[in-house]
Amino acid sequence: MFKHNTGKTMPLGHVMMDLAGTTILPAEKARLMHPVIAGVVLFARNYESPEQLHRLTQEIRQLRQPRLLIAVDQEGGRVQRFRDGFTRLPPMGALGRHYQSSPQAALTLAEDVGWIMASECLASGVDFSFAPVIDLDYGDSHVIGDRAFDQAPMVVTALAKALIQGMKHAGMASVLKHFPGHGFIQADTHHEVATDERTFDQIRMADLQPFLGLIEAGAKAVMPAHVRYPKVDAMPAGFSSVWLQKVLREQCHFQGAIISDDLTMHAAAMYGSPWERVELARQAGCDLTLLCNDPEAVQSVCDQSEDQEEDPVAQSRLIGLHGQGDYDFDQAWLKLHQDPRWQAARHRLDAFDVRQNQQSLL
Repeated sequence: MFKHNTGKTMPLGHVMMDLAGTTILPAEKARLMHPVIAGVVLFARNYESPEQLHRLTQEIRQLRQPRLLIAVDQEGGRVQRFRDGFTRLPPMGALGRHYQSSPQAALTLAEDVGWIMASECLASGVDFSFAPVIDLDYGDSHVIGDRAFDQAPMVVTALAKALIQGMKHAGMASVLKHFPGHGFIQADTHHEVATDERTFDQIRMADLQPFLGLIEAGAKAVMPAHVRYPKVDAMPAGFSSVWLQKVLREQCHFQGAIISDDLTMHAAAMYGSPWERVELARQAGCDLTLLCNDPEAVQSVCDQSEDQEEDPVAQSRLIGLHGQGDYDFDQAWLKLHQDPRWQAARHRLDAFDVRQNQQSLL
């Protein structure tokens, strides 16, 4: 049964950290209680089963009030951290291909994906997934690839809007990534420095279009890319006040949360110490910064961060990312699996998965 949060009352910070395994280590618990921390990003190594995941998320939730944010990359396809016990989700590129022959069926399936992904995460105590990817698929980006719906902005917008609608109906906020567009370049920012030499007008007429449409549709958060667009600004988008303040806030009229991509990635690591990277991202306009797979980096940021009041506007944006699910796991998980909508969506997704596997053998 869910226990009401009796943890320490303190505002959310501005850093999301990760955990080493399926339980919280003493040193990790101490970090989670530091004022600079806002939440936890979960990975496949943190997952064994829905029951174990629920125990972990409830332990995290009971530490502080407001409760720490809990997030995951549960996009579908090759980027799905929770697998055994969760519905297998297709890559977004498969939905894009389906759209070419059956637009309405693809839109229905996209909404199914958003709803079932969000419902299963929320029932397990996870607030949100970093989804959807709305980069355009130009056919050259190995890191994006079939994580993208399609190359056509109108198709990406339509499918992502349906997926977001499903997430919203379940009670989950959406995170649009990777602003202003990561699909044009081959480089993988996890391991390489990435540069996109296009002009602002070229990007605006193509990659920015899904962001504009989905911001208007009510997206709650945006994640910028660790990509340099030197014809616009020398700094990568996630460190650029030009991209985040002038373009995203002023021109795109986005009022939700801006969440940095992982600041330990190679394309970001060259910009100073972990604390300096966090500060660069915050000064550029990020409300929330990610530091993953480097506990020493998280500790160094905790050690160097001075006591300071968090921005009330940023606090409001982050609180808006809390999931609206039922966190009584026994009841929520059972009710979800008995829900006719879950059963129908699961049936459609399973049938689609079978068709995809059959086509791959042809």
